[in-house]
Amino acid sequence: MKTRLAGLLCLLLSMPVWAQDVKIDIKEFMFGPKDLTVSVGTKVTWVNDDQIPHTVAETHKVFRSGALDTDDSFSWVFDTPGEFEYFCALHPQMIGKIIVTQ
Repeated sequence: MKTRLAGLLCLLLSMPVWAQDVKIDIKEFMFGPKDLTVSVGTKVTWVNDDQIPHTVAETHKVFRSGALDTDDSFSWVFDTPGEFEYFCALHPQMIGKIIVTQ
């Protein structure tokens, strides 16, 4: 029993405390939230809640999803600090920005 507890404790201590999961909704031709600040190591997941397809494309081609149908999702882990602007390739007026901090 002590061995299992010690193993679990080591596993928990080895997980980065800044890592988190964040969701961005795609709805009514908007990303919500449009602008987001996260820590390095955060996984951001975009979920299409619209009835038509959308994409998530970073302006400098750092990441790009395929077409996301209703209820489809796309995730990206932000491993480096910086500003990442993105848009929907099918509806370029849809824009957003992720700011990644240390």
